[in-house]
Amino acid sequence: MGTMQSYEDFVESHGVLLAASGLPLPLHRKLFEKLGAESFDGGYHFQVEVVENGRQRRLVLTDHYLEKDSDVFLIDHAWTFRLSDAYKQLKEIPGLVERMASLMCVDTDIDNVVQVADEDDRDDAKQSAVEVVERELCRVGEEGSLAVRCLELEDSDIDDAMLVSLDLPNKFPHLLALSLRGNKLESPEDVLKVVVQVTSIRALWLNCNPVIETCGNDFEAAVLSNCPELEIYNSRFTPKYGKWALGFCGGLYGMDNPGDPYQGDHLLQSVTSLDLSNRCIRSLVNQVFCPSSLPALSHLNIHGNPIDENSPEELLEHLRGFTNLTILEVDIPGPLGGSAANIVRVLASVLLLNGSASSKILESEMVIVDSMLKPRVIELRPGEPLIDRVLSAMWSYVMSYRLANEEKIDETSIWYVMDELGSALRHCDNANFRVSPFLYMPNGKLESAVSYSILWPAKDVRRGDECTRDFLVGVGEDRQRSARLTAWFHTPQDYFLREYKEHNMKLHSRKLTLSEIPSSECNQLDARGRVLRVFTDIPHVVDYLSRPEFVITTEAKDADIIWTSVQVDDEMKKAVGLNDRQYTNQFPFEACLVMKHHLAETVQKAYGTPEWLQPTYNLETHLAELIGDYYTREAEEVDNLWILKPWNMARTIDTTVIGNLSAIIRLMETGPKICQKYIEHPALFQGRKFDLRYIVLVRSLNPMEIFLSHVFWVRLANNPYSLTKYSFFEYETHFTVMNYRGKMNHMHTPEFVRGFEQEHHVEWLDIHLRIERMIRSLFEAAAGVHPEMQSPMSRAMYGVDVMLDSHYQPKLLEVTYCPDCTRACKFDTETVIGESGISIKGRDFYNNVFGCLFLNEMTHLSFGLSTRLHLSPSIA
Repeated sequence: MGTMQSYEDFVESHGVLLAASGLPLPLHRKLFEKLGAESFDGGYHFQVEVVENGRQRRLVLTDHYLEKDSDVFLIDHAWTFRLSDAYKQLKEIPGLVERMASLMCVDTDIDNVVQVADEDDRDDAKQSAVEVVERELCRVGEEGSLAVRCLELEDSDIDDAMLVSLDLPNKFPHLLALSLRGNKLESPEDVLKVVVQVTSIRALWLNCNPVIETCGNDFEAAVLSNCPELEIYNSRFTPKYGKWALGFCGGLYGMDNPGDPYQGDHLLQSVTSLDLSNRCIRSLVNQVFCPSSLPALSHLNIHGNPIDENSPEELLEHLRGFTNLTILEVDIPGPLGGSAANIVRVLASVLLLNGSASSKILESEMVIVDSMLKPRVIELRPGEPLIDRVLSAMWSYVMSYRLANEEKIDETSIWYVMDELGSALRHCDNANFRVSPFLYMPNGKLESAVSYSILWPAKDVRRGDECTRDFLVGVGEDRQRSARLTAWFHTPQDYFLREYKEHNMKLHSRKLTLSEIPSSECNQLDARGRVLRVFTDIPHVVDYLSRPEFVITTEAKDADIIWTSVQVDDEMKKAVGLNDRQYTNQFPFEACLVMKHHLAETVQKAYGTPEWLQPTYNLETHLAELIGDYYTREAEEVDNLWILKPWNMARTIDTTVIGNLSAIIRLMETGPKICQKYIEHPALFQGRKFDLRYIVLVRSLNPMEIFLSHVFWVRLANNPYSLTKYSFFEYETHFTVMNYRGKMNHMHTPEFVRGFEQEHHVEWLDIHLRIERMIRSLFEAAAGVHPEMQSPMSRAMYGVDVMLDSHYQPKLLEVTYCPDCTRACKFDTETVIGESGISIKGRDFYNNVFGCLFLNEMTHLSFGLSTRLHLSPSIA
């Protein structure tokens, strides 16, 4: 690989890349030197360690000390790919899937792990239950009955008969804690008979016994009612928890030091840290957990508790009394409410909430704080192909960039996985390192580019410190940071389920009302016998608009009609000399139709959730609601396949079909998108997926005058439709636009309609009428929600893409401004609606379009509508 001759040349050709990376200026020369020498020296400074039982790796500094912004390290990319090629590369490139599986910690043979674990257990010699009891009984004989107050008989093969025969209540009458976890106890009567005789018992563990699995809540209720002093049952606090349970969790008491339950509360006064996580606490407000009993408490962990018997307001007020409380760990949303910012505002003494500084939380108005969240690791199934594991796990490791030059930007992103060192960097909200992709161009041109990642310390780091990066660097709550962390962590589902429920209720309350008036002529263009001059940049209009009433002009300022593929805004009008008396082929604010996120918003504001619009979420604003919808479907075990579409790209560019929640969230990084419920079961034609392109002509929006052209066409996928997991990497299976990629197989509309009717035993007229009603409702929604669209000097043509589900119900896909009408001009067709069989010449397509819009004709049009629109208060 060639190298740059000088540092100055490097800066000149890489200046934009250096600025975008965020690399501090003093490190630019060092980066240049390491790139030139291809110096991958990270191994001399860092060490990769296995953690989380082999399911993750972390990176640790081995240097004595590394100062902030003192060095930069090159990280190689172990795998670089476009998403559509991921499966193919894993399948075909030798050694790739094995390396990725190892790097992502999904290459473990879990059958062997279980086997080794079992062997280890067998090798670990243990005393039998009888031996333990005899040993402890000797202590009682030597030291008195109070010598044994805790007894551990876990995993000792104790059955019901043995438990009774051990006679524990008589041998150890002052037991405070008894663990019988992992035995073979089945009879609730025998177990209850023994434990109720231990009248002083405060903690009892019966987990992992058949009696718990078979008797469940009824047995628990019997134990609690017959053991009045019990404070901990199966690691959970009972409603009677008090100073012993708090002392146990605060480190005052344990199995080796059970303490004395009859001592006063003075011991609790020394407790500074209290871990009450996952104790199933229903109420935190009682006479023992209070500031007077725990005046020194500075660190409290109440993660994983419902605490549903206290309101958030009551709990916050109670915790305010702990004036020394500086560190708090709690589920958010949870018992203290849904806002981290609100919690730290009320609890002024708290400096760290879930590991994040209160000042930072207040600054960013954080909702969910990530530091205490558990990482997502995929479930490993015996015999599962490594490719499947990698395709699932990769979303925790991949990063992306998009190539661009001065002329254009690449249509699809490039994804990559850093090498083993880079991939060992785990997330931290307060990371001590920064990472950025960097394209090195040895000869200064993009064609020579080699991709790396660069790593540098953002803080002072010492030997043994874990090296971390912020997975969402630069992303704050204004860009849904907390929700986006769901891609890597198990965030609280309750929050997202609540957001989805509220969103769904709002949608179902929406309704647009219309009040009709008689049809009337409006906005007629008065040609007065003269020829209308048309300025256009669309070749098909130039080639096929042949009517004598129109003439093409190359001077926009002299035209009567501006028919263009670019946006006509004030800047353009000024640049080319347009005036307000010229007709244009676009309506003001038509983005409410032609941009996918605005289209969904328009329909939802008007109708909420009409059957013809799949559930749709703008990921830039409604990610939390989408996550809640996903979790709801997952719990109900229904289809959970989604399609992601860029806001404003056509031809299925950067469009992905996927069912992985982490992938959905990570794909936000490649640009603004909507996430729409995929139509898993579409109507098929000869086994293949298809959609329909309809042409809608709009003269006016109020009164409404819209017309549906008889000319529509079918777009067919090339491959048979399939829902197999690997098929989603096949463009020609799930997508139908073949004009620009793949092989286009054109089918004449009449031939398709006859074939469809024969294959499915339906009448196309019935389907057409449903589509007609849907399109009418769509434009009514646009006019009703956005009355500012109406303009007397606008006439427009839109492409409306429709798909049919397996019940032949229409589904709206998208609306296109200035649609590509090559097929309409190139192919002759026949009417299939109304008086069928009438010939329609392709060469007359634009003649008919302009005749309708500017001469008020109705040739080869399906319907017209005249309506004045009024908004109901629910959406006004």
